[in-house]
Amino acid sequence: LQPIHNLPKDLHPSLLARLKILSNLDIAERRLPQDGRMKVDGFPQVDIRVAILPCLFGEKAVLRLLNQSGLALHLTNLGLDQPDLDRVTTALENPYGMILVTGPTGSGKTTTLYSALQYLNTPHMNIVTVEDPVEFQIQGINQLQIHEDIGLNFSTGLRSFLRQDPDVIMVGEIRDRETAQIAIQASLTGHRVLSTLHTMNGPGAITRLIDMGIEPFLVSSAISLIIGQRLIRKICEHCAEPVILTPAQLRDLGLDDDLIGTVQARKGRGCEQCHMTGYKGRMALFETLPMVERLHHTILSRASTSELRACAMQEGFRTLRQAGLAVLQQGMTTVSEILTETSDEGSPVSVAKDL
Repeated sequence: LQPIHNLPKDLHPSLLARLKILSNLDIAERRLPQDGRMKVDGFPQVDIRVAILPCLFGEKAVLRLLNQSGLALHLTNLGLDQPDLDRVTTALENPYGMILVTGPTGSGKTTTLYSALQYLNTPHMNIVTVEDPVEFQIQGINQLQIHEDIGLNFSTGLRSFLRQDPDVIMVGEIRDRETAQIAIQASLTGHRVLSTLHTMNGPGAITRLIDMGIEPFLVSSAISLIIGQRLIRKICEHCAEPVILTPAQLRDLGLDDDLIGTVQARKGRGCEQCHMTGYKGRMALFETLPMVERLHHTILSRASTSELRACAMQEGFRTLRQAGLAVLQQGMTTVSEILTETSDEGSPVSVAKDL
């Protein structure tokens, strides 16, 4: 967060009330969280998501700005390198199977899903989605907004889709066992199924499904590809400068001490262009995990996440940390960004905050 401007306290109630009116929320409700969306005159392509949270000393509002006019939904715009892009397109062209996109909240999973749908979006394809909420409206795709208050959730929407003879099904998120079971059965009966899971990496998605109660043989048979991703900050090009990594930093990255001076790295000094943060813009890191034969047998043995990762790496799987090292050496981000966003692959303990 970066402080920009402090508004007078007496403006807070009227500002919150106005936001609620524009977002079709209950202005009298101050005890419960509320979510809505609105448009602003003069910016018809900008969709604003509004989240209101009641706190101890008043309500807090967060606005997410989604510019649909500037969004080029295409796989080549995501930042996938060629081997990862080839794995994604191969999985999408398979007439059946499940593709999962994993990562924490705010890691760009929805953009990846929509880009995949756009890749498949042709007149002869019957594509249906069930979402909460519908983030972007795409011509040629049948999009369903869930309404929990009337019993329309992911699982009921998914069941209704199967009677619509779909070619491609997108489920915004697999949250429970019932949704997971229906999605997997759909992928095993001739449908392409795309969805997301809130796990930290690709191998973790496999163990999460098994923990939900899905049999390992169903998981290994249904999944064709898992995409793990993160969003990281890019170094500001106006104030970027080279840095030399210390032995401690190299160890935290999993590199040998004798590489001192050979690993190219940069950091942002901080300037007016980046509000003295050293960063400007974001980019995505990806890992792609195809369901190869050896991994199939490892899943059947109910292996742990770390065992699945080790097996995948023996088959050429590149982790998010390894993808981060590649962009680090290209001078696009910093050591701290890589270590922070891939902390589940190691425990960074001695990296300076500004490197």
